[in-house]
Amino acid sequence: MTWIQDYQPAGGLWVSALLAALPIIVLLVALGVVKLSAHLSAALALITALGVALLLYRMPTGLALDSAVMGVVFGVWSVAWIAFHAVYFHNVTVTTGRFDSIKRVLAGFSEDRRLQALLIAFSFGALLEGVAGGGSPIAITAAMMAALGFPPVKAVVLALLANTAPVAFGGLGNPLIVLGRLTGPIMHLKPEEATAAFSSMVGRQVPFLAVIIPAFLIVVLAGWKKMLEVWPAVVTAGLAFALMQFAASNYISASLVDVLAALAAMAALYVLTRFWQPKTVWRFEGEEPVKSASLGAAKSERGALYAWMPYVILILAIFLSRIGTIFAHLPAWLDLTKLLHKADWVFAWPGLHNHVIQHAPITSKDTPYAATFTVDFLFSPGTIALIATVIAGFAMGARPKQLVQTYRNTLHQMRWALATIFMILAIAFVMNYSGATQTLGLALATTGVLFPIFSAYIGWLGVFLTGSDASTNSLFGPMQVISAQQLHLNPVLAGATNTSGGVMGKMISPQNLSIGATAIGQSGKEGSLLRQTFLWSLALTAVVGVMSLLQATVLSFMIP
Repeated sequence: MTWIQDYQPAGGLWVSALLAALPIIVLLVALGVVKLSAHLSAALALITALGVALLLYRMPTGLALDSAVMGVVFGVWSVAWIAFHAVYFHNVTVTTGRFDSIKRVLAGFSEDRRLQALLIAFSFGALLEGVAGGGSPIAITAAMMAALGFPPVKAVVLALLANTAPVAFGGLGNPLIVLGRLTGPIMHLKPEEATAAFSSMVGRQVPFLAVIIPAFLIVVLAGWKKMLEVWPAVVTAGLAFALMQFAASNYISASLVDVLAALAAMAALYVLTRFWQPKTVWRFEGEEPVKSASLGAAKSERGALYAWMPYVILILAIFLSRIGTIFAHLPAWLDLTKLLHKADWVFAWPGLHNHVIQHAPITSKDTPYAATFTVDFLFSPGTIALIATVIAGFAMGARPKQLVQTYRNTLHQMRWALATIFMILAIAFVMNYSGATQTLGLALATTGVLFPIFSAYIGWLGVFLTGSDASTNSLFGPMQVISAQQLHLNPVLAGATNTSGGVMGKMISPQNLSIGATAIGQSGKEGSLLRQTFLWSLALTAVVGVMSLLQATVLSFMIP
């Protein structure tokens, strides 16, 4: 049995688009107005998506349920498997006590609050984002800065603002891996090819923002004049991060971008401060000088030396697993990438594959909509992170029982986040196969030349709603790609802009505001945090939108 999609089931395009958007509207209202939890909001939105598919689009019940189940399974393997093991990696460093040693090293870096903010909020926060993603960088860096004497609310604001630089490549590149796997078939590319293309394009957008974020951070902390006093550190951190972010995203792997960029920024700051220090140490008003341990003394601790070991192991593991994509023409016995891919399992989803027919204007002729699924058992960043975590855990002295218990604790910690991921992906698949995504894409295509600006704000809205760049790529990525194709724009640019624009919604997402407030024991202060970050969020999204518009027109040479 085959079923043909209808892109204007309510007659007019915009009326159909408004009805097609009902699952997104329900998610928005449930999260932002009714203030339900993320998993309950996603459940209501999923029920709405199924209702729209069955009642408005007249999608056969079997196909609608099949698409929802495929979305859940896709979420389990392609999103949750990676996100879970990224968090597990971080939790093992905490469980073994090595993370405390890292915190002591960071605390002993400098007495100057501006340099502390650059190192902890910007650089170390990016490292945590690259490894674990989610809200962990905000919670951890805010709590660290508050413990060092930063005003608690200011600490969270700094953590939220700094977190914009690395989000696109967070959680071992998960947002771009999800985007590539969902939109690859639409663009007639293999998932890994699509991921690499999006990685390259995002790597030609967000580094421009990463250069200015450190200055932006210090201005918010201490003012414009005090920022100019530490401009060498501001420029060093921003440039080191941005250059490595560009290089890694274009020539290495999306999974390693944040980790390498963060380490580059930390190393650059360390080298700079061996030769340069600000003329005056800036502290908060009324704060007494506190003699802190020097970086060299803190670094000499045996625990601190071992603390960095898991990050080195993780980098090596991911690097070796991607070596075939980094270096061409390797001997077969050295190309671990090809060896790992040999365990891939590709299959057509029963009852859905090629049972839905797409047609003009989405495709030039009637075309069966494929529903294939790839399980990359060994190549997945989630599997690599799991292997690296076990190796690093044993190297740090963890016992097998301790690793197993931490695994269980991580499952308990992430249970509702994982449930939300599964339902968000189910919504995305139901909307894609019912035709709702295509309807929205056709409607957005009527925005014409201004579409790249709208594209950035769509991504911003998605992360505001879900707190996750991976989730907004799931919800809106296919729609963005389809809209671009209708406008004869580069779909890679549209998908990348969805990701980059989404980054700017992270600092105002209710989920992340709550995480930050809770981390400093200030639950109920979310409104204050929102007021301090909202306008910055809007302005930075506008920068992404204008940049995308320029790249779509006069700077098209920047598109890979």
